[in-house]
Amino acid sequence: MTAEIAIIEPNTLAGLGLRTLIERMLPEAVVRHFPSFEQFIRDTPDMYFHYFIAAGILMEHNLFFTQRRQKTIVMTNGVAGAARLANFRTLNIYQSEEDVTRALLRLHQSAHAMGRKFPAGFGHHPTTEDAQADPNGLSPREVEVLTLIVRGLANKAIAEALNISITTVISHRKNLMDKLNVRTVSGLTIYAVMNGYIEADRI
Repeated sequence: MTAEIAIIEPNTLAGLGLRTLIERMLPEAVVRHFPSFEQFIRDTPDMYFHYFIAAGILMEHNLFFTQRRQKTIVMTNGVAGAARLANFRTLNIYQSEEDVTRALLRLHQSAHAMGRKFPAGFGHHPTTEDAQADPNGLSPREVEVLTLIVRGLANKAIAEALNISITTVISHRKNLMDKLNVRTVSGLTIYAVMNGYIEADRI
């Protein structure tokens, strides 16, 4: 089953930025951005697996989203909002790309823990055998370096933790990015969490 996700956000840049992050996390997902509630409501809204909505949209159409609270994630600026946000999951989109990615992964894992059924491929957690046979051919040492990068350790701290040289850490980091075809810590974070190498609440 393909995940269909709606973003209802009048700010086009914010909406498209979030769309790009979600599509990177879920290549199979269909993510649509709607600049207004009216455009969204004309597009069979109940077919969507999740709604990411601007706080202002929630205030104007509270009844609609309250009835669909399980699907709704309110985008905020990180400042404590109105009391009516208390019953909704929130996502602060005014932070770094890496932090937004981590927050998205934590939202996914908390929903998964509450028994919400996700489409195929959304948050597969492999067995030990899966981890030993990494789909991208990562060695056990590369997996160790990957998890430490994702946890925010600098090259020097990784070298000390694994008792290897900084040059070796840099080499492993380059190999990871080449094998996974990513160039950012956000990309490494998505890979590590989605492949079960680290829990989102540990990053």
